[in-house]
Amino acid sequence: MGDWLARSVFAAYRVAGLALRPLVPLVLWLRARRGKEVRARRGERYGRAAIKRPAGRVIWVHAASVGETNAVMPLVARLSAAGFRVLFTSTTITSARVAAEKLPPTAIHQFGPLDIAPYVDRFLDHWRPEFVLLVESELWPTIITRLEENVVPLVVVNGRMSERSYRGWRRVMPIARHLFQRIGLVLAQSEEDGARFRTLGADKVRVTGNLKLDIPPLAADAAELERLQSAIAQRPVWVAASTHDGEEAVVAEAHRIAREKLPDLLTILVPRHPNRGAAVRQTLADRRLLVAQRSRGEPLLREIEVYLADTLGELGLFYRAAPVAFLGGSLVAKGGQNPIEAAQLSTAVLHGPNVFNFADIYAVLDRDASAPRVSDARTLADAVTTLLSTPRRADELAAAGERALARLTGALDATMLALRPYVDGKYYSP
Repeated sequence: MGDWLARSVFAAYRVAGLALRPLVPLVLWLRARRGKEVRARRGERYGRAAIKRPAGRVIWVHAASVGETNAVMPLVARLSAAGFRVLFTSTTITSARVAAEKLPPTAIHQFGPLDIAPYVDRFLDHWRPEFVLLVESELWPTIITRLEENVVPLVVVNGRMSERSYRGWRRVMPIARHLFQRIGLVLAQSEEDGARFRTLGADKVRVTGNLKLDIPPLAADAAELERLQSAIAQRPVWVAASTHDGEEAVVAEAHRIAREKLPDLLTILVPRHPNRGAAVRQTLADRRLLVAQRSRGEPLLREIEVYLADTLGELGLFYRAAPVAFLGGSLVAKGGQNPIEAAQLSTAVLHGPNVFNFADIYAVLDRDASAPRVSDARTLADAVTTLLSTPRRADELAAAGERALARLTGALDATMLALRPYVDGKYYSP
């Protein structure tokens, strides 16, 4: 009964995709108008290749967005060095920009095809990948079933299964098993992730660790860093990084509270989505805070209270300039942003209670670094004031975070070892 139900649901999913095809051009056009698609490359979303397939062994690696793209780049470099032509696909424009900067010269970027059978088939017919790596939680039913039908091995690398996703899949277990048992191998970030994948039906699971712990520290332009540090001078400064809607108002109020004890305080606010810059600026202006907006080229003058850094790819600059960072997505139900990048750059990490996206990493940081608890504007202000008033405590917290994360590295080597049968053309068997 369960297997029949699952087959029926997957058949209905496929039929629904076919039925919605007439609407796809309109949806992509609307997304392009909102800056979420590249007009000139919309054909790639239909599975149409922009370039010829290169000769030799091609691996398809797919990641959703910027975080997953950054995490898998060292693995892409290793596979390229092993002689493969890596076809790297992603979904968002920002991830495409990151890929353009970081992919090895022999790798290719395309936007991933929509999960509709004719588009997936067109994509696979052109590229003919030897095997496929899906990053973290990019589990698309049509892609997975089509790979199985074409006998193309599939591996999930840096596999992550949040508690929320796990609960959702558990509610439809026959459907979950029908999908997850078609994954050839799952390389999970943690024992907890691995256990969830097994429960949902994945037959072959290995825990190899989190690739994000093995990426190099974020880069920063030396001249820009010097200019920023000169503008900050001796002012106490902290960064609120990768904030989401609803958190900027909390950060603004925390600044207002903290400046009672630190009157010269500078807050650097980096929204998760730079295109929200205008809305964030209005939130800050409504609270009568003096703002300089980086995307507009406004100078960071002495009287500026909040520096709105609504630009892309500059977190490495701001983490180097500030000894304390609050990680966004953790005071709202977004699951928290990646704390690794801040900890790698000797920055003391603060966060709210919602960190399910990186639960294992935050658990290690909380245990070893013992950062102050943050739940609202008052507790955030108190934590920032304490750490900026006692630099030694901030340094200790940052050092503890670095040591904690250092013990978790090694995922890249473990992942390459697990992929060795695929690299050698002898596919994994337990």
